[in-house]
Amino acid sequence: MERNELEAKILELVAASYKKDLESLSMETSFKNDLGGASVQMVALVAEIENELDATIMLSDASACATVGDLVNLVEEEL
Repeated sequence: MERNELEAKILELVAASYKKDLESLSMETSFKNDLGGASVQMVALVAEIENELDATIMLSDASACATVGDLVNLVEEEL
């Protein structure tokens, strides 16, 4: 999967998990400051990433990501 495809897919999953408009999200979107950083939503997001992209990522690693871009980097390493 190309990097831009991966970014688009993860932005889509973040938007769904956090119930945000896709247009309001970017690689610089902060989980804590922009999305509220609820752990329940991160659990759902990690599950969706694993289902959609067939990548195994640790919840603790995903939770340590400050931005959507950091999460994309993490997932990219696992693919």
